[in-house]
Amino acid sequence: MKITVIGTGYVGLVSGAVFADWGHEVVCLDIDKNKIEKIKKGIMPIYEEGLEELVTRVQDEKRFVATTDYEMAVKHGELIFICVGTPSNESGGADLAYVFAASESIGKYMQENEYKVIVTKSTVPVKTNESVSLSIKKGAGKKNILFDVASNPEFLREGTSIYDANNTDRVVIGSSSEKALDKLESLYSHLETQIVKTDLASAELIKYAANAFLATKISFINEMSQICEKTGADVKSVALGMGLDNRIGPKFLNAGIGYGGSCFPKDVEALYRTSSQNFYDFRLLRGVMDANERQKHYFVKKIFDKYGHNLSGKCFGILGAAFKNDTDDTRKSVAIEIIKILRGAGAK
Repeated sequence: MKITVIGTGYVGLVSGAVFADWGHEVVCLDIDKNKIEKIKKGIMPIYEEGLEELVTRVQDEKRFVATTDYEMAVKHGELIFICVGTPSNESGGADLAYVFAASESIGKYMQENEYKVIVTKSTVPVKTNESVSLSIKKGAGKKNILFDVASNPEFLREGTSIYDANNTDRVVIGSSSEKALDKLESLYSHLETQIVKTDLASAELIKYAANAFLATKISFINEMSQICEKTGADVKSVALGMGLDNRIGPKFLNAGIGYGGSCFPKDVEALYRTSSQNFYDFRLLRGVMDANERQKHYFVKKIFDKYGHNLSGKCFGILGAAFKNDTDDTRKSVAIEIIKILRGAGAK
């Protein structure tokens, strides 16, 4: 297939390189000229294990092209994936400006009577793809364009994203068009995994629900760690005993200083906002966010209890500034938040 990927961040660049590795002809587009020039030279704008080698190889094999040329990129792709950022806005919801800008540009450069499937891989709130369709039509103006929109949320973990793309637990595709669903299903049909075909709204919500549930597990075990500390129990043993129950599983049961990163904080907040906009008080999710915030301050309180609130002249070492291991991503890193608190108290 001829595939276009818009956005060369953690999702777009990895997805594009993996699609090319599967044998497809891929064009990866970004409006950042410096980023594209680096990619062409084999210099990755992000750190992801194995990505530099993969991108270099598929470029050498002429199956992957990085470009800033929107017109060329849109004309190329029969499948066009939107993989741009959806950061939190001031009110806690998802900022969809990049998604709609990409959608409008797609419509602008689409040719008449040439069918394409526009796929949103970015994490977006439920019902966003209805607006994506309108943005594409707005960009097209009076042209007679043929397209369907689809949702194909990603479940990649930073640090293991190439492995995850090839060994995913499931593929979720949502659309109101059987033609679009069939085209996406054929893209992923070689993977030995279940393909969940559903409607747009359900596909959009699945990603938020998955991340919110994982955040809930993290906040739960962090709350348990405080109970363990007060009762003399060992939270690692408690987590092990819980995780061996196959209804629960051992993953995301490592007590720590709270979840961070580019996904969990943003997605949990966005899902909570979506529930509020639909007149539902998602109290459990509010509790998850509150517990995560408390966990950070619980850790800092231990430092203040030992050294006092005036940390002037004291030096603390922080091992790791990213939000997790095997990545260079410091977005919403709890470690950095703690560093700021300690520096605010006078520490070095």
